[in-house]
Amino acid sequence: MENKLTKHIWLPYTQMKLANEPLQAVATQGSHITLADGGNLIDGVASWWTACHGYNHPHILQAMQKQLQQMPHVMFGGIVHEPALKLAARLAALAPGDLNRVFFVDSGSIAVEVALKMAVQYWLNKGQKDRNRFISFRNGYHGDTMACMSLCDPDEGMHAHFKGWLPEQIIAEQPVDNASTAIFEALLNQEKHRLAGVVIEPLVQGVGGMKFHAPEVLRKVAELCAKHGMLLIVDEIFTGFGRTGTMFAIEQAGIVPDILCLGKALTGGTMTLAATLARDHVFDAFWSDDANAALMHGPTYMANPLACAAANASLDLFEREPRLQQVKKLESLMRQGLEPCRKLPGIVDVRVMGAIGVVQLDKPPDHIALRQKLIERGVWVRSFGDIIYLTPAFTIGEGELEKLTQTICAIMQV
Repeated sequence: MENKLTKHIWLPYTQMKLANEPLQAVATQGSHITLADGGNLIDGVASWWTACHGYNHPHILQAMQKQLQQMPHVMFGGIVHEPALKLAARLAALAPGDLNRVFFVDSGSIAVEVALKMAVQYWLNKGQKDRNRFISFRNGYHGDTMACMSLCDPDEGMHAHFKGWLPEQIIAEQPVDNASTAIFEALLNQEKHRLAGVVIEPLVQGVGGMKFHAPEVLRKVAELCAKHGMLLIVDEIFTGFGRTGTMFAIEQAGIVPDILCLGKALTGGTMTLAATLARDHVFDAFWSDDANAALMHGPTYMANPLACAAANASLDLFEREPRLQQVKKLESLMRQGLEPCRKLPGIVDVRVMGAIGVVQLDKPPDHIALRQKLIERGVWVRSFGDIIYLTPAFTIGEGELEKLTQTICAIMQV
C-alpha cells in the first residue's frame, strides 16, 4: 500500500507498489546525509557520483551565493555571460587536444543526445545523408532519453522493453584481443557507409555493471575509428573529473575523441549541468554561410550562470586541493577494505579503479532487503544488478570509508 510520503511523487528506477517508504533527507555535510528521523548515513555513492568534494563545500557554496545575488539565470540565446565563458575556456584547456568548442546542456543524457545530433549533422553538412547510425558496446549505458536508450544494450540493459521501437543502433563487443579486434574492424568497414560514429564509456562501463577495460582497449577503438574516418564520441559523464584516477579517463589511453560528453561531478554535486565538447574539425563542419548548417539545439537553461559558477568553483578545488592524490589513496584503501569479500560465498569478483570499488555477486541479490540492512548499519549504498559498488566523495575520511567497506563485507557474510 502506498504511503503518504510518496502520494504525489514518482520515484526513479522504482516499482512504487513494491518499494519501501523512501528515506527523507533534511541535510548533508561532507560524506553524511542527515535524515528527518534523526538518523545519519555515510554516503558511499556521493549522490550518484556527483559530490566529488563532499557535500556543502564552502568554496562552492560561496561562489553560488555570490552568483545567486547577482544573476541566477539569463537565457543563452544571443546573450552570453562571464561564468559560462570562463567555464568553457577552462574545460577546453583541461581537455586534451583541440576539444575547443563547448556546448552547455542541462544533464548528462542531453549531453549525449547533443553529441549524437552533432555527429549526424556533421555528415549531413558534408553531403553524406545516410550516415545516421552508431556503434556502441555490449553492457554500455548512456542515459535514459530516447536516443541514449538506443545506445544501451538491448538484451541486458534496463531499456530492453523498448527494443524494436527505439532507433536501431549496432551493439558490438569491445576489441579486447586480436579476434575481437578483427571483428570490430570488419564491422566498421562493413557499416561505415551508414555510421555517424562510435560511442564508448572510457575504462568503466558504469550502469551496465561497473565493468572495467584496459586503456589499450580504448586506444584500439580510437585508432580504428581514425583509420576508417569514423567520429569517436566518448561519454565521460561518470568517469570525468577524477573518478578513475586521472582528470579524464581518456588521459590514461592518450587519445583525443572527436566529441566528449561531461556531466555528473561537473558542478561538484550541487546543480544540474553538463557539456558536450567538440574538436575544431567537428565545429568547422557547422561553420557556414548557410544558416541551415547551424546546430539547431538550445536547452532553455543551458549555461545557467548559477550552475556555471558552481562548476568554476569545483574546478578551483581541483587546482587548489589534492583531489587526484586523494583518489589514489582511496583506491588503495578500497582495494584493501573490499578484498576480504573475495573469499566469501556468492562473490565472484572484487575490483577497484580510482575511486570506484565493486563487489560482484554470482546473482542479483534482493536489493530492497540489502539496502535496508545497510541503512540499519548507517550506510547509504545503492546496489544494482549483480553488484554492490562504492563511489565515495574524494574527501571522505579513512574511518568513514572503513565503515563502508567493513559493512559491505559484513553484510555479505550473513
